[in-house]
Amino acid sequence: MTVSVEPTSAEASRSHPAPANAAAGQGGPEALRPHAEDAFAAELVALAAQDDRPRPARWKLSPWAVATYLLGGTLPDGTVITPKYVGPRRIVEVAVTTLATDRALLLLGVPGTAKTWVSEHLAAAVSGDSTLLVQGTAGTPEEAIRYGWNYAQLLAHGPSRDALVPSPVMRAMAQGMTARVEELTRIPADVQDTLITILSEKTLPIPELGDEVQAVRGFNLIATANDRDRGVNDLSSALRRRFNTVVLPLPETPEAEVDIVFRRVDQIGRSLDLPSVPDGVDEIRRVVTVFRELRDGVTTDGRTKLKSPSGTLSTAEAISVVTGGLALAAHFGDGVLRAGDVAAGILGAVVRDPAADRVIWQEYLETVVRERDGWTDFYRACREVSA
Repeated sequence: MTVSVEPTSAEASRSHPAPANAAAGQGGPEALRPHAEDAFAAELVALAAQDDRPRPARWKLSPWAVATYLLGGTLPDGTVITPKYVGPRRIVEVAVTTLATDRALLLLGVPGTAKTWVSEHLAAAVSGDSTLLVQGTAGTPEEAIRYGWNYAQLLAHGPSRDALVPSPVMRAMAQGMTARVEELTRIPADVQDTLITILSEKTLPIPELGDEVQAVRGFNLIATANDRDRGVNDLSSALRRRFNTVVLPLPETPEAEVDIVFRRVDQIGRSLDLPSVPDGVDEIRRVVTVFRELRDGVTTDGRTKLKSPSGTLSTAEAISVVTGGLALAAHFGDGVLRAGDVAAGILGAVVRDPAADRVIWQEYLETVVRERDGWTDFYRACREVSA
């Protein structure tokens, strides 16, 4: 006999996108950050209504519609689908196609390349539920991937189905849905290898009950990993073979990165009632320029070589700096994003090592920023917070 893992009422309710007003707080407490399937419920419903292409078993949308959901577009009825990921289309197509096969998907990249963001939206579009999540840390136990026990039931009645506490992965297997494992290389190696049988045999043994859970059609798994964590808990060759690896790159051009920061800050700002982003687009461009130059070790014009600080200076950090600057402008300024609002955030992002990074930052200010036309206000603001 194969153990069935029935969803609880809460889990069942997450199997379908919530109404659009759920994200707005109507009919329940307002969520600070709604899940993707809630925040973009209207787009998912519109895509499903227009989607007449073949869908893999238990998928809410066809692979074409999933890719459209991530990359954005306009549907035949005029509905605009906002881009969730700005990058090469082929990367998204390969990721979506992988999920339609029996191979798991590993999203690999440096910090801040939207691995978690893409993972969440893929699960939302494919299964209508992005919450079947295992967060990887150095302390993640085997039970987080396999199953645990309700010890009151276990002591009272011994091992039984009622005493079993299924993991998100087990629930995804039983329901034919997409599970997510974040920061896979942070998980201890022996716990990582718990996934080998799940991904190769599509089975999760339960030796205490002499039973197993078999994955039903529609099940797959998305894992993310930071390639700067190499050497923390490297994946075994046996486990790596079970994944199709897709590398998410940093934005290729400054314009693409500005667009990403602009879109994401605008979304976050609206949820926090912050000023509109268009008033501060010039500051966004300067933040992105600083991050890219220090990250690449050369100025935009290619004339000056630079030392790179120890931090990653990722797009995600640029989004954080600008969002913090918008909050400063809203609560302690005139509502318009200016150089003084982002200066402290940039300093915090660049100077991670107080000794080495501060020297690199001061040199960049004096040799690059100080001499750049139209950047006098930015130079003064950065000098003031760096003093």
